[in-house]
Amino acid sequence: MHRYFEFKKWNTGYKKESMAGLTTFLAMAYILFVNPSVLSDAGMDEGAVFTATAVSAAIGTLIMGFLARYPIALAPGMGLNAFFTYTVVLNMGIEWQLALFSVFVSGIIFIIITLFGIREKIINAIPAQLKYASAAGIGLFIAFVGLQNAGIVIPNEDTAVALGNMTEPTTVLACFGLVVTVVLMVLGFRGGIFYGMVITAIAGIIVGIIGLPQGIVGSIPSVSPTFGSAFTFLGEVDWTGQLFGQMLIVVLTFLFVDFFDTAGTLYAVANQAGFIKNDKLPRAGRSLLADSSATSIGAIFGTSTTTAYIESSSGVAAGGRTGFTSVVTGLLFILALFFSPLLVVVTDQVTAPALIIVGVLMASSLRLIEWDRLEIALPAFLTVVAMPMTYSIATGIALGFIFYPITMLLKGKRSEIHPIMYVLFFVFIIYFAFLG
Repeated sequence: MHRYFEFKKWNTGYKKESMAGLTTFLAMAYILFVNPSVLSDAGMDEGAVFTATAVSAAIGTLIMGFLARYPIALAPGMGLNAFFTYTVVLNMGIEWQLALFSVFVSGIIFIIITLFGIREKIINAIPAQLKYASAAGIGLFIAFVGLQNAGIVIPNEDTAVALGNMTEPTTVLACFGLVVTVVLMVLGFRGGIFYGMVITAIAGIIVGIIGLPQGIVGSIPSVSPTFGSAFTFLGEVDWTGQLFGQMLIVVLTFLFVDFFDTAGTLYAVANQAGFIKNDKLPRAGRSLLADSSATSIGAIFGTSTTTAYIESSSGVAAGGRTGFTSVVTGLLFILALFFSPLLVVVTDQVTAPALIIVGVLMASSLRLIEWDRLEIALPAFLTVVAMPMTYSIATGIALGFIFYPITMLLKGKRSEIHPIMYVLFFVFIIYFAFLG
């Protein structure tokens, strides 16, 4: 085992790698409770999603550990689960079973383009500025959902949204959780988001806002309510007209966001660990194969797209340098399957601070956008603001990809526009035509 993971080369050992794996798990364990909470809004069974989340995270992380041998963990991604629920299901009116099918298809496409080495071409085709804008826009969208779940932002007939009742007990609890999480994060506690959720849940139980769980350890929730649902009534679906166009955009968006989210996370964590050689990541294909395989498997079990987690950097900071770190994290996700009774204490008010903080972290890419260039700033700005304002990640991406070629052509910078961007321009024009 130590030879396979090259412990000697990386000057590490079982103890250091195990502690790093535990650190990574604690930093991202919040997804076990946040993901079921988000997907349950789409009508999915919360217990089944909990199991699917743990299983897909375990499978993806174990494949990453054994095949790619990197200390990088995977799980259903924040932003992608929000797109699944609030855009695809609630906004576009697509059944969650069909949304799972879209996730499955995007995973299969991801596997194909990984095996054929098309990844680099696609990455180079999309301007970096639009990638930054997409990440930031998704961050604002997630934060907006968190503020709504907390009761801090509420609907208003006159102004669309307004400040909620800040004396409402559930809102006070969410605000308390946000303050606690911010304190932990600023002080540098690894796993600050997870610990913030734990403290918030305990506080809610103490003051009587949240009921006590029946236990801490219990049986694994059945995955039958969601398992295989991606294929249940495909034969009954009318694929003509608007639905086909919607599904095409949904698949492309799942693919786009996951593609660049994973690529960016892999590069960032690998660079921190010292794996980058000549500006390239060795075994990058294997890393992306872990992500795409877990996405398709997760869709079969019943969860949204699986992606690499930036929280893996906490494990790297703790000394993790090999795939054994990921193996430990993956095994801990399997162990976590027995803690499903805790789902009842993880209410919207408990998960809201996590959504807000993750949104802040994703919005940090705003600083990388060249705001002094209007031809860049306009499509980037439309991408960012359209996501929370239209309650649709796909709409934000579509607007950015439509306006980018226009502003660049007007600026006389035809040579900077990749041919693929023209194709996407027409794809998203058709998308808005279908919506109309």
